[in-house]
Amino acid sequence: INKKILVTGGDGRFSKILKRDNKKLNLFFTSKKQCNILNEKSLEKIIKKVKPKIIFHCAGLSRPMSLHQSNISKSIDLNIIGTANVVKVCKKFNIKLIYFSSGYVYNGTKGNYSEKDSVKPFNNYGLSKLGGECAVSMYKNSLILRITMTEKPFLHRKAYANLKSNFMFHESLVEILPILINQKGIVNVGGKSQSVYNFAKKYNPKVKKIFLNKKSTLPRNQHMNLEKLKKIISKNNKNA
Repeated sequence: INKKILVTGGDGRFSKILKRDNKKLNLFFTSKKQCNILNEKSLEKIIKKVKPKIIFHCAGLSRPMSLHQSNISKSIDLNIIGTANVVKVCKKFNIKLIYFSSGYVYNGTKGNYSEKDSVKPFNNYGLSKLGGECAVSMYKNSLILRITMTEKPFLHRKAYANLKSNFMFHESLVEILPILINQKGIVNVGGKSQSVYNFAKKYNPKVKKIFLNKKSTLPRNQHMNLEKLKKIISKNNKNA
């Protein structure tokens, strides 16, 4: 765990929690200015300086979701082209790449998606993350984490009671990251499969229950199968 890890997107929401709560990993956080994922020379320069063995690729565009519809150029640049650039420099310097993807790559209609299930994103954000995954998958020394996470406390005053997901807080991911860094391939990462309302209510009893109506384009069964993740954690606990 002493391997030096460079984190792209060091100013992002998740990185702030990672910086605050990390106790086990040797992390080096980079700002947009130090590490411009749209510029391979910028990436090479910081890699030569830091000499990491692993890169956590957290940089990219997530919210607001509407931005991926209204500004597809930005979405493509940051999530697809930026990720492809990171893959190219990882290959060049033989660095392991851990890509922070999303559960939104699944189409969200049947639920219980395993890592072997086919992917068909239901919005442009999911498509942009899948575009990044395509580049990462070409490079064998890599790990794709399909994550469903959110900020703590839960941001919204209302939550869907008929949309099933695997929300976990950023803090929970920080806890399990040290266990995941030696994996390769794809791992679904999230919390218990439950409605967004049940997840939110546990931490905020005042959250109001709302329902997706028939016209809603949001799929209702976005939850993933987490058996692979559970096996990794349980094996680690046995060896600890």
